[in-house]
Amino acid sequence: MSVSTNKEPAAIGPYSGFRRSGRLLITSGQLPLNPNTNHIEAEGIHDQVLQCLENIRCILQSEQMDFSNVLKLTVYMTDLTAFSQVNHAFMESIARPYPARTAVQISALPLGANVEIEAIALDGQS
Repeated sequence: MSVSTNKEPAAIGPYSGFRRSGRLLITSGQLPLNPNTNHIEAEGIHDQVLQCLENIRCILQSEQMDFSNVLKLTVYMTDLTAFSQVNHAFMESIARPYPARTAVQISALPLGANVEIEAIALDGQS
């Protein structure tokens, strides 16, 4: 099923903000877009990570889930030297047990973002 919520930023291309099949939910990469303006307003990496995680949180909540359902997060960054700021933002936003996570440095992200995060979540107990 292809879905979007009215609380997540609009897609900037021909894709869904997330897809759900049974208990499995997979988000598209969430840029640090303010869902009210569909623009990047957060300037530093820390605040951009917080916005990405908030966008994921809104998707999860729309499906009656939260970060405790998230199995894996993939973080795409334009500068891995900012990794400590990413960790700090994660500790502010997500409780233990933390999801598995991969961080990858890439040369550029859409709209000049410094970070993009995608999630894989599972509804209910395994």
